[in-house]
Amino acid sequence: MDWHFYLQLASLSVIIIYAIMVFRNVDPLVATAICVGLGFLFNWSSPIEIGKTLESSLSSFLALVGFIIMLGRGLGEVLNETKVSHTLVHKIVYGIGVNTQRRVKIGVIVSSLVIVAVLGTLAGGLAILAPILRPIAASVGLSRPSLAVLMQASGEEALILGPFAPPVVALLGVTGLTYGTMLFHASVPIALVTVLTTWFMASSLQRQYPHEVFPYDETEERFVPTTRQNITTIIFTLAFVACVAYGLIFKAKTSFVIFVMLFLAISTGLIGGLNITRIFELIIDGMKKNFQLFFIFILLDPFLNLVQSAGGFDALMKLLVPLEHLGGKSLLSILIGLTGAFGMPAASAAVIKMLHEMFSPMAMEMSLSATTFAFSMLLATRITNFAIPGANMFAAMGFAESSNIKAMIKNGLTVTIVQVLFLTIYSMIWC
Repeated sequence: MDWHFYLQLASLSVIIIYAIMVFRNVDPLVATAICVGLGFLFNWSSPIEIGKTLESSLSSFLALVGFIIMLGRGLGEVLNETKVSHTLVHKIVYGIGVNTQRRVKIGVIVSSLVIVAVLGTLAGGLAILAPILRPIAASVGLSRPSLAVLMQASGEEALILGPFAPPVVALLGVTGLTYGTMLFHASVPIALVTVLTTWFMASSLQRQYPHEVFPYDETEERFVPTTRQNITTIIFTLAFVACVAYGLIFKAKTSFVIFVMLFLAISTGLIGGLNITRIFELIIDGMKKNFQLFFIFILLDPFLNLVQSAGGFDALMKLLVPLEHLGGKSLLSILIGLTGAFGMPAASAAVIKMLHEMFSPMAMEMSLSATTFAFSMLLATRITNFAIPGANMFAAMGFAESSNIKAMIKNGLTVTIVQVLFLTIYSMIWC
């Protein structure tokens, strides 16, 4: 190995610097911009080349995903305005029945899975759910910490189940797998393990903190959907299912999601009594709230491509060659999962893209199956938010009106341990 190899390997320091900055709570946009600048330095890029690189990033896959995320937030605003989201929660929770803690816990899980999967955002989904779920939890004495961990776990896993959720869109785009294959081999197993672990932890936290409950007022008025809201919700649900079915039948690509988001927003808004001007106002308002994330995604594409062109991933592949003799495909699968989980806390779609760029050459060299590769990448994005206290954990805690960070960390560490064990066992059996 000569100096050229070590120079290539040094370009990977851009990713390490990025991880350190994000861990130290540097603004993600600032951290990404700094690392893109370092990437240009490693490639000795001229001002003209920098301009062309940024131009091409506007038509990149990550930019497309970022735009879809913005549209998803816009759709969420329309669903909130028309009370479709509220109606869905009402039907799920009261359809199950809310007269015992067990049933309330099931209602929390199911409603969180559905709403967050549909909206594609954990914070946005839980913001709608919380005002409805808190009084229900109060009526059966479900503690705030228990509600918080159930909301976080269900919300996290909903983001890998929804057909138009950002991590799913990204994973299907880079792997070429079908939605059904991804669900069966990756999303559903990961979601089951996580939610079941949190179910038992919620019961344990209920015993530990039985006094941390919500005040209960039997006279408090609860949301009851109107006839129009019921009809709008039914039509939205049918349209959503029809879009999913159409996409599966005709093997639609990622760009199809743009049509889906706009179609659902406009049709739901019109049926819900909104005029077309108000619908687009809501879409734009929602998109504005995710513009910073969209800008990050535009910068992340050159970030990854610059590390690639500097030879960083090629050098990494040479270092990983001994894996074929030490632990083979099983060890590679575990390494992919752990690298994404503890090395690069960032937006899930970006992490998936980054892991694919880093490990796809080695995965092809060692004949690692696409489903196992997808499983490792997807699980990596889930471990991060449980292992490291961050926005999603604090959002769930806040919406549950809980101040018990200790309970959240207890659940997070327990789920992390179980997920890492699951990654290890899955990799050893299926590789």
